[in-house]
Amino acid sequence: MAGGDIATAVSLRLSSGRTAFLKTLTGAPPHFFEREAAGLRWLGEATADGGVATPEVLAVDTDVLILAWVESGRPSTEAANVFGRALAATHRAGAAAFGAEEDGYIGRLPLLNRSLPTWAEFYAERRIAPYLKVLRDKAIVSAEDAAVVEAAVARGAEIVPEEPPARLHGDLWNGNVIWAGEDRAVVIDPAAYGGHREIDLAMLALFGLPQAAAGDERLRRGLPARRGLGGPARLPPACSRCSCTPVSSAASTAPARPGSPPATSETSSQVPAPRLSEPQILLPEERSGG
Repeated sequence: MAGGDIATAVSLRLSSGRTAFLKTLTGAPPHFFEREAAGLRWLGEATADGGVATPEVLAVDTDVLILAWVESGRPSTEAANVFGRALAATHRAGAAAFGAEEDGYIGRLPLLNRSLPTWAEFYAERRIAPYLKVLRDKAIVSAEDAAVVEAAVARGAEIVPEEPPARLHGDLWNGNVIWAGEDRAVVIDPAAYGGHREIDLAMLALFGLPQAAAGDERLRRGLPARRGLGGPARLPPACSRCSCTPVSSAASTAPARPGSPPATSETSSQVPAPRLSEPQILLPEERSGG
């Protein structure tokens, strides 16, 4: 069975008769599954107050994670409505800061989480700069294109509204939402941290989630309006510098998932624009010396 982009997964029948989901990865990076388990539990703290559901963590070790089995069903408009309200509640549960106590992973890539005072600073320094440096060093992105990205990120304080840190899933593409029947959705594989709620919304919009339009409307009703916007953010028909096409409807086919979080939508703020620094991040093969 599928175990995400990088792991191997099997279903287990426990001695109690209960079915479980086991995910393993040979040579997993340090604390790889521990961070995932911690993220699931942190998100799950909000479930009792109406937040999104997460599978129960049954066991975790350095190279394995065992979760309660979630039986998948078919998405419906009502399930999307429920999911939208639940995700809004999870976001409102908040976080202590923009970031997290420990660094994590997105795929196998390290995800730097040391907190910074504002979302604009955190997004620039922890989410854009490390990965842009890797792409430049490997000549995947030209100096010209990198300059375009840096110029856009420098405007983050102008276009992103000031809000308290939201409790984010952090990697909320459509493959990490399980429609579990009875109008219920369960989220898996988080890269959880405190951040701007638009990160989760942008990921859902970019990759296309069944019935997402209905769920997105309910989610936005449960959160403060974004200043300077008359309604939901409108995605461009295609990126100006590549061939990818953002997905804005459930009828569209989701593009392949990349390894980094998406950008947020536009509005206004008075926070000073951060400068991009270059924290070091190593790809898995570089970290192992391979």
